Amino acid sequence: MKGISKGLLAGLLLSSISVFSAAAVNDPLVGKWKTIDDRTGYSRADVEIRKKSDGTYEGIIVETRNIPGSEKQIICSHCPGALKDKPFLGLPFIWGFQASASNPNEFVNGKVLDPIGGKIYKGKAKLNATGKRLTLRGYIGVSVIGRSVTWVKY
Repeated sequence: MKGISKGLLAGLLLSSISVFSAAAVNDPLVGKWKTIDDRTGYSRADVEIRKKSDGTYEGIIVETRNIPGSEKQIICSHCPGALKDKPFLGLPFIWGFQASASNPNEFVNGKVLDPIGGKIYKGKAKLNATGKRLTLRGYIGVSVIGRSVTWVKY
């Protein structure tokens, strides 16, 4: 009987892990994204988006690149508060995004850090139909006053 109980417990643990893993794999926002600078067309960084235990999403910078002809930036010298002078690698770049109740491909109520200028903006994002492109919009006040960039999932 003890062997059956241990086997049942192990089976439950493994199945719960696989269900959690499948949920993360099936979440189209979770994963690594290549950012594309809207002004130059170059990829400036790679961001890994994760879903936190509270159901919100955050993106952490995992790789940076310089634009040809410019120096690679390593530290967020213009970032506000506790983020000031932190290395770009590991820096929270977006946070607080929540899935929209009306559209599963839209994410709202987020914050977006402009690591070059050091400002934090309100943010929203929308996945395309294939889930391979993410349009991220940072704005002040209303979303009409803002800037959009497209990220590519890999």
